[in-house]
Amino acid sequence: MNLKQLAKHLNLSPTTVSRALNGYPEVGAETRRRVEEAARKVGYRPNPHAMRLATGRSHAIGHVLPSDRILMIDPHFSDFIAGAGDVYSASGFDVMLHVGGSEAEETVYKRYAQSGAVDGVVVMGPRLNDFRIALLTELELPFIVHGRVGDLEEGYAWLDIDNRGAFRQATKLLTDLGHRRIGLINGNEAMTFATHRRQGYEIALKACGLNADPAIMTSDAMTEENGYLQTKRLLLSDNKPSALLFSSMLFVSGAMRAAHELGLQIGTDVSLIAHDDGLPFLNAEGLVPSLTTVRSSIRAAGSRVAELLIEIINNPEAAQPHELWTVDLIVRGSTGPVPRT
Repeated sequence: MNLKQLAKHLNLSPTTVSRALNGYPEVGAETRRRVEEAARKVGYRPNPHAMRLATGRSHAIGHVLPSDRILMIDPHFSDFIAGAGDVYSASGFDVMLHVGGSEAEETVYKRYAQSGAVDGVVVMGPRLNDFRIALLTELELPFIVHGRVGDLEEGYAWLDIDNRGAFRQATKLLTDLGHRRIGLINGNEAMTFATHRRQGYEIALKACGLNADPAIMTSDAMTEENGYLQTKRLLLSDNKPSALLFSSMLFVSGAMRAAHELGLQIGTDVSLIAHDDGLPFLNAEGLVPSLTTVRSSIRAAGSRVAELLIEIINNPEAAQPHELWTVDLIVRGSTGPVPRT
């Protein structure tokens, strides 16, 4: 279907449809929504070259990634970019992907802003102290953060999940089951999400009159190998935990391997809970036993982040969006009452 056919289908003029798809502010929000929805349903994609000529925009979104992680095969990144990509494609945007060392990030953002290579960028993996917020604001390059920078919530656009609430819920489930020694196998706590998850865990322990024990808390890269090593170390310790809380499903296959090697029955001898239910390559429900998880769709987050950034690009004077998503706790077979001594 071409532009004229789409316009006829919507009973609008081709000019109105073109302006709606190209982000002109004079098109009403309801008309823009109707045009974008119809374009998505019929698979219409505007001609990028024509759009650039018409608007003076690049119609590209930038993602600048660090080189210290193999992000191209990381299920978190692939699921997020799949969700975002659906929205980019339907709205006529391409993706500009830069993979390089963290020392090069500032240079890349400056080049993007000076050259007009992208209309906006998505900031992923925000740190507790993240230079990118001040830099992008100074460069006047539209951006949105997937996550938050520490406890800073004003002055920039963001979408995040309630990591504190998620791990408070998960820890409370375990304390309600009688567990008092609950280990935390966390991600790198230089990252905001990991710090917020630890804080939620500590809040729930405190509510039960318990103190967090650093001896059964770890912070490291979220890999299968770390899940194995840290789980085995904790379960072999003198005052071992009766339950373990994981910051990612990426830890879990290693953790289960360690528990099985030690002859422990998951859900009976030790309880496990992990974040990330919903990743397509890691099916929590299909594990034996099925895994209790906290769930928030990273693909849906990718789609929503893309929608919000395009709105920011099209309406730069609008208020910056702030969205905090709640997280669901899904109870399955990997959690049970504290085992008897």
